[in-house]
Amino acid sequence: MRRPLLLLAFTAGSLLSGFSAQAQKTYVHCGRLLDMRSPRAQTSMTVVVEKGRIVAVNPGYQTGAASDKVIDLKNKTVLPGLIDCHVHLEGETSKDNFLKEFTENPADVAFASLEHARKTLLAGFTTVRDLGGSGVNTALRNAIARGQVVGPRVFTAGKAISGTGGHMDPTNGYRQDLMGVPGPADGVANGPDECRQAVREQYKRGSDLIKIASTGGVLSVAKDGSGAQMTEEEIKAIVQTAHDLGLKVACHAHGPEGIKRAIRAGVTSIEHGSLMDDEGIKLMKKYGTWYVPTITAGKSVADSAKIPNYYPPLVTPKALAIGPKLQDTFGRAYKAGVKIAFGTDASVFRHGVNALEFQYMVEAGMPAREALQAATVRAAELLGQQEQLGTVEPGKLADLVAVEGDPEQDIKVMQQVRFVMKQGVVYKQE
Repeated sequence: MRRPLLLLAFTAGSLLSGFSAQAQKTYVHCGRLLDMRSPRAQTSMTVVVEKGRIVAVNPGYQTGAASDKVIDLKNKTVLPGLIDCHVHLEGETSKDNFLKEFTENPADVAFASLEHARKTLLAGFTTVRDLGGSGVNTALRNAIARGQVVGPRVFTAGKAISGTGGHMDPTNGYRQDLMGVPGPADGVANGPDECRQAVREQYKRGSDLIKIASTGGVLSVAKDGSGAQMTEEEIKAIVQTAHDLGLKVACHAHGPEGIKRAIRAGVTSIEHGSLMDDEGIKLMKKYGTWYVPTITAGKSVADSAKIPNYYPPLVTPKALAIGPKLQDTFGRAYKAGVKIAFGTDASVFRHGVNALEFQYMVEAGMPAREALQAATVRAAELLGQQEQLGTVEPGKLADLVAVEGDPEQDIKVMQQVRFVMKQGVVYKQE
């Protein structure tokens, strides 16, 4: 019986002690290698890792000095570390999720996020884009980067931004005297000037990118998830300010008008895009806008909405109506040639099962190899990290995962990752 090697250390000291005897170089023997640059899989390859980076990728099984380490993956397929471009590591779906706004303190959220991050990394996702939380997500990013806790490399949007009553308004559905009137510092902004202020607040707090919502949301306690809720002028002010500060803008949007306003205003990516029409698809191609579909989220919220009282009454009909449309929209966008990066919205379903998205992408008509590229080389392009991530080649960070079988023939094997290396450190080996 195989026993998985799971590194559950939660301090820098324990991580360092666990790898204090790490060899000068590590030779990873790959039975099959999908480097995401070559047009087909390569067999019997060796990936050489030193100081957290790939220094060579050579044919055949090679070894180095006696002090070097060899990892035997000859019976597995090796790929670059996976990238999920849409997660929320602070939370996870539950029947009492809305009550938690009143019962959980930031420390409670922080401790729960540690397990979410660990599960995500062990599922093979070595990098994620966290698209909105309370600010705990930024602290989590920093703790992971320092080696204090175990998790994927995080690019965070900090607090996301919308207008009053929009998807990011934290007071939706609650008594005003309990929750107050939020403003730009809380991610609620009205008019171009407040929108600029909201962007600068997130920049000041250390966000890697900006997330906005140009339409309502499925899970916000408001009656409409599809209507446009930001003007084009407001979105342009956000995009211009973000670009001045060196930040990209991701835009949550379900309805067609909100999608089109965001594209014309220059956002980098559309998230969800559930009700995108043909005009929206044409605009995405014209402007080169990325699409992050989150099909798993759509299916998950629709399933949860069938459970009595799982969501508040205002949420249930939206989840049932909008959730099932994501897969079809994705299929139309893919066939039209829209740029697609992998993203799941993990948190509205359990963290650690992100790879379900691959299956749904393939079901909708995307070839398995392109689905894998969406979570590697294409996702790295969206992040602006193509020099560091997304492929297995010299100079890149040593992020590697391995699965049994051939994911190009059976994409479901991606749901059972057997090996995870992030920046040269092994976190899982079965």
